Amino acid sequence: MPEGHTIHRLAADYRDRFAGRAVRASSPQGTFARSAALLDGHPLCSADATGKHLFLGFGPGLGWVHVHLGLFGKVFFGTPGDPAGTAPPPTVRLRLADEAAYADLRGPTRCELITDAEKAAVVARLGPDPLRADADPQRAWARIARSRTAIATLLLDQKIVAGVGNVYRAEVLFRHGVHPYLPGRELTPTLWRRLWDDLVALMPEGVRTGRIDTVRPEHTPEAMGRPPRVDDHGGEVYVYRRAALPCHVCAAPVQTAELAGRNLFWCPGCQKP
Repeated sequence: MPEGHTIHRLAADYRDRFAGRAVRASSPQGTFARSAALLDGHPLCSADATGKHLFLGFGPGLGWVHVHLGLFGKVFFGTPGDPAGTAPPPTVRLRLADEAAYADLRGPTRCELITDAEKAAVVARLGPDPLRADADPQRAWARIARSRTAIATLLLDQKIVAGVGNVYRAEVLFRHGVHPYLPGRELTPTLWRRLWDDLVALMPEGVRTGRIDTVRPEHTPEAMGRPPRVDDHGGEVYVYRRAALPCHVCAAPVQTAELAGRNLFWCPGCQKP
């Protein structure tokens, strides 16, 4: 599932292509056809993201297109000259287009037209987002500090911290030597703030580059004389999807386990209980 940096990047991509311009809206798949007809010919006023939720704003009276990509959703951007530019695939849930560009949304878990009040209700259910300037980490800490649940599980709970997924979860815990099974209430306020501040630093880089890089300068392939990581997810990481490989820092084999239905990765040498 895409992490928060991907959704914020999508919001920026929609703004860059369509903000302030009237768009043609259609639903070749048909399931969003009625709402698309309401939006057709109106300008995209804004594109916003909170956590893993994307909101495309069409102004007073029209509301917001609320998108959650889920496991299979994707957005494809192109120009009218592309093969799909004139004949969108029938799998497209929502196409926004003008004379210069189009954006095709396919396979989202959620694509719905909602009001301002409904958008506010969605956001209110989410925890603070490290990518938003208005985020308050104390809201997350208030829940973490009294929880017996493992910190690795808490970080993936979107009601506690919005936008963090499996990669950022594994990597930020490694970078601060936190064992993933540590109960939230045993985390110190200082260490929580370090984790939060690191996410605030790392995730905008993901928005900028479109990939997740978490290794420090001394552990890059160039610095260590090792080959670059080859993985569909891209980016240089310490533990994510590196099970049984040697840790870049201490050489201990990276361990993996399933926790709350998700694969967990950590270094037993650098993240001691």
